[in-house]
Amino acid sequence: MPVDWVVVGLDNGGTTNNGTILDSSGRFLLDRMAEVPSDVREGPDKAIQSLVVSVEQVLWLTGVPITSVRAVGLDTPGPASGDGVISSKGATNFGHVGWRGFDIRGALAERLGLPVIYNNDGNSAALYAHHVRFGAESGQRSSVAAIVGTGLGGGIIEAGQVIKGAAGMAGELGHVPIPLDGLLDAGQPMPACNCGQSGDAESVASLTGIENNLLPYWLTKYEGHELSGLPIGKAAKLVRKYAEDGDEMALAIFRQQAIALGRLFTIAANFLDPDAYFLGGGVVEAAPHFRDWFFAEVRANTVLREEQARAAEISLVPDLDMAGARGSAVAARDWLIRQGREVKTAGFLSPGRRDDDDHGEAGRLIALVVVAVRAAGRKAGALAVADRVALAGDGQRQGA
Repeated sequence: MPVDWVVVGLDNGGTTNNGTILDSSGRFLLDRMAEVPSDVREGPDKAIQSLVVSVEQVLWLTGVPITSVRAVGLDTPGPASGDGVISSKGATNFGHVGWRGFDIRGALAERLGLPVIYNNDGNSAALYAHHVRFGAESGQRSSVAAIVGTGLGGGIIEAGQVIKGAAGMAGELGHVPIPLDGLLDAGQPMPACNCGQSGDAESVASLTGIENNLLPYWLTKYEGHELSGLPIGKAAKLVRKYAEDGDEMALAIFRQQAIALGRLFTIAANFLDPDAYFLGGGVVEAAPHFRDWFFAEVRANTVLREEQARAAEISLVPDLDMAGARGSAVAARDWLIRQGREVKTAGFLSPGRRDDDDHGEAGRLIALVVVAVRAAGRKAGALAVADRVALAGDGQRQGA
């Protein structure tokens, strides 16, 4: 497929790398995941080579020559600096001693001979969600994203760009302390976070929060529960399945998580007042009835002023498995634009190789679930019908 130029986006994970390509017209040339083993546990040398293999793979899949690549976007889990230097203390996904203080961005740029633009994985997913939602208006809009996983990641987007902060640590939403009155059960211990804080959002709204804090307490309230006979780590991973099946204890755990996320968004509303709040993580991939219930609980606990409620919305991060790689590609393309290169700003992002009869099925780039936050005429907590919002080429904003 002939193209003028492209950027490559790479999402580096603990087990796999996922790659994609974004062309000069703003079109993704891959509509599926393109994965290779990440080899991060083998240390920097093998991991950097695996990232190079990931670039080669997406070029082979699309038939694009390396000479057409202008830049590469890269994301990794943290902690790392804003320039891609892994923490001197290491990290969960970078346990090999060679990773301590390693410049993963610089090493990949040297190996490829191309500019490499770095973000953490939460920021990349946040950037992708923002650009999909607002299209040509991305540069005039702001958003906050919270992505629930092993921890609680996310990002802040202002005027279409990731806010990194002086030390590259802005947008660490998981480590924002939240009010716990009315969230914790009577006698429930203060939840502790692996970062050393107590009562931050991640200590409740994460898989780690379930394993370390929520599940151990709730098992004491539901003696004889099926999960009590399992190792706590394994049991924690099964809580969502139990919640999907309507288990009372599991729903109590996820209700606490939803309250925590709603309060986090409430805090964000008071110091950022964004146009949109994005929610991502395993709940996006959950059974629809459970996802909708959880989403409604988050919305019910997001307290906005009347003016904000009319203007803001909560949306699910789309294409979650591909959001990191696609956000990395968007970041690389935005970097090229800021450098004053000859880059045409696309009116919207679009997927390649898409069936025109897709009609915005769930998981496609064209589909985005949008639910108004305490919208007029709806009671707080009432489950709203999810509206599908197709990306418009004219840049008009589309409400819930």
